[in-house]
Amino acid sequence: MNLLTSMDISSAGLTAQRIRMNVISENLANINTTRTPQGGPYVRKTVVLQSEPAESFQNMIQNDPASGVQTVKVPVVAEDPRNPKEEFNPGHPDANEQGIVLLPNINPVEEMVNLMMTSRTFEANITAFNAAKSMALRALEIGK
Repeated sequence: MNLLTSMDISSAGLTAQRIRMNVISENLANINTTRTPQGGPYVRKTVVLQSEPAESFQNMIQNDPASGVQTVKVPVVAEDPRNPKEEFNPGHPDANEQGIVLLPNINPVEEMVNLMMTSRTFEANITAFNAAKSMALRALEIGK
């Protein structure tokens, strides 16, 4: 694997984590949204991360080492299948005949934990990218 490949891997990770941060922020922003254009409460979204299929280590040694490289992609942003929360609030404009309001199925603690994990992963990708960049610069200095 060359230095540019490692930078590509880190940049793919940065892109995936940026998308994940955006989705988590959207979930937190809509935590009390009871009415959407599609009807009903906001539905929590989750990011699905997918990697390229990996070759076995033996194939990587015998063939081109860069052929087994895996990067991450975001193939889809899916909706959470959990049902909305029900709250008794007869004074709410979106309450049904029984006074029940459907609220988004978002747990703010879960979202904040996901946000912290995504932030740490983003920082790790930046560190790996900067390390590869530093090694590339040092290699160029050797040639002087």
